[in-house]
Amino acid sequence: MRGDLTLRTYAAIATAVTAGTLAALTASPAQAAEYSSALKVWGVQYDAPGRDSNSCATGNTRDEYLTIKNYSRTATVNLRGYVVKDAVGNRFAFTANHYLQPGDYVKLRGGNGTDSDAHNVVYRDNCNFIWNNDRDTIYLYKPTGSRADVHSYTKSGNDRDGNGFITFH
Repeated sequence: MRGDLTLRTYAAIATAVTAGTLAALTASPAQAAEYSSALKVWGVQYDAPGRDSNSCATGNTRDEYLTIKNYSRTATVNLRGYVVKDAVGNRFAFTANHYLQPGDYVKLRGGNGTDSDAHNVVYRDNCNFIWNNDRDTIYLYKPTGSRADVHSYTKSGNDRDGNGFITFH
């Protein structure tokens, strides 16, 4: 009888531990990513002011940008190797060193320009728009390939003042 009670007790403990482990593993990827990185998407100017034109000479893709911020209190983070993607797979990879001090940010802009740590800007060197004006999902990946942050937006659901800019954090 005593052995039977001990086995039932161990079985109950094992079941509880397994259930707790499964609950922890079923957290949504976005929720899990929320706390996995010092770098996060702070906001996005998804709809550049004016009439959209992706002409490199006269267009406004430079006015579409994503702001990535270092939320760490102590760590400096190098953006080299980080990747930004949208819902359909358009992507940009940071291939050069760009250091973000604690609390610092960078604006990833469309179009062509000169990257600058002093001016907190990196250009995609691509004159096509990346973010949709009605809805999209923004993914930020670490150099290891794991997700650092993710945000979905809709113009009607997230852009209350209709200015084409949304903040997330």
